[in-house]
Amino acid sequence: MKLILAILATIALMDGAAIAAPPEQCDVPQSFVESETDLTRVMNATKTKHRLDISVIGSGSSVLSGPDGARFAYPARLEDALKQRLTGFDIKVTAHVQPKQITANMALGLGKILSEDKPTLVIWQAGTADALSGVEPEEFRGSLDDGVDRIQSAGADVILMNMQYSPRTESMLDVSTYADIMHWVAQQRGALLFDRLAIMHYWNDAGTFDLYTATKKYDMARRVHDCIGRALASQIINAAHLDAVRMQTTR
Repeated sequence: MKLILAILATIALMDGAAIAAPPEQCDVPQSFVESETDLTRVMNATKTKHRLDISVIGSGSSVLSGPDGARFAYPARLEDALKQRLTGFDIKVTAHVQPKQITANMALGLGKILSEDKPTLVIWQAGTADALSGVEPEEFRGSLDDGVDRIQSAGADVILMNMQYSPRTESMLDVSTYADIMHWVAQQRGALLFDRLAIMHYWNDAGTFDLYTATKKYDMARRVHDCIGRALASQIINAAHLDAVRMQTTR
């Protein structure tokens, strides 16, 4: 229990631990946001309706603390980035975030979310709470696989987002098994994986963000979330070929 509390505290501190460069300096190599899998439902919806509804399902690392936290967390930053790059499209991102929720519990709420939001794309952030709670890897895989199947059966594309990278906690909590499972499920189900773990590891190694030093300067955490939102927007635009769609609709 003490170990879990220590890791949770470290992750919470990491929300404010990013000593960040200006936004234009937190780009990632193109390979991180490319995929051989297309977001066909997103592409078709934007072609015909000029609209994109996205539901984000996540746990604690999908939010920021404070009264304005939701405005600066990556779901809101994703919406802003998409609106900036896809002018003329109606973009809506709805966040459903419950801290400390394991994947099996999040999956229980999928029916209501899919029914009410009617999303074209679901971004599902998972893994950290399961690792902290000691959920058996096979149970995690089953919950994730069943959830992705339900989302796709409802007519939405899926992006799985894995856990944050934290050099402060990697020696205490091994998330590699859960990350591998997410990669496998994405491949088997024809979904995309947004490899947040690798992207943040890249930023830390490149000196873009210092993810080791703990600080309570939450303005810096906002920069991390902003960069995540913009990288995620790039992956969506690439996988759904939305630059081409936008050019066609503006002719």
